Amino acid sequence: MINQWINIEHALDYLRRADNIPHRTEGEAVLLDHVPQTVKRILDLGTGNGRLLALLKVDRPQAQGVALDFSPTMLAEVGARFAADATVTIVDHNLDLPLPDLGTFDAVVSSFAIHHCTHPRKQALYAEIFACLQPGGIFCNLEHVASPTPKLHAHFLESIGYTPETEDPSNKLLDVETQLHWLRQMGFIEVDCYWKWLEMALLIGLKPL
Repeated sequence: MINQWINIEHALDYLRRADNIPHRTEGEAVLLDHVPQTVKRILDLGTGNGRLLALLKVDRPQAQGVALDFSPTMLAEVGARFAADATVTIVDHNLDLPLPDLGTFDAVVSSFAIHHCTHPRKQALYAEIFACLQPGGIFCNLEHVASPTPKLHAHFLESIGYTPETEDPSNKLLDVETQLHWLRQMGFIEVDCYWKWLEMALLIGLKPL
């Protein structure tokens, strides 16, 4: 399977564009609203440059964070971001492989990363996330999802300044409904799409107490 994220130029190009993705901050704001400020441990899957974890720690400075990624470029960026923060641990790990034993978490979050996994791996990863959450813990996945039609997909690409030729070949997009169904099947509750703009969606589920 194609995955370009080991490529330095690909990762740097994403970082240049990331802050300008339309409506991204809206989805992030909804995510921040739903992660309790009392959480003690947060796992950020596919952390990139640590943007989401840094936002979470603004109002949760006491939280221990685990930032997981496998791109050398992203690991260097997140390492620099949290160099002076002893509460953040950085883990080099490819999401295509089963999660390592990192303990349990009050919140597991991800931002535009899991869609690079194959669909069977997405499903397996969701089960691993459920297993590592504390009872009452929350999973928030701010994700790039599939459009229901090619025309809508083309519209999304145009809206974010991409073309079919420049679209990330690592993308393995899946519809919202299938992913919500998986989460419910695995035992998550309060499962829903809490925010959506075209192909950007926030999927949330809670682990029962």
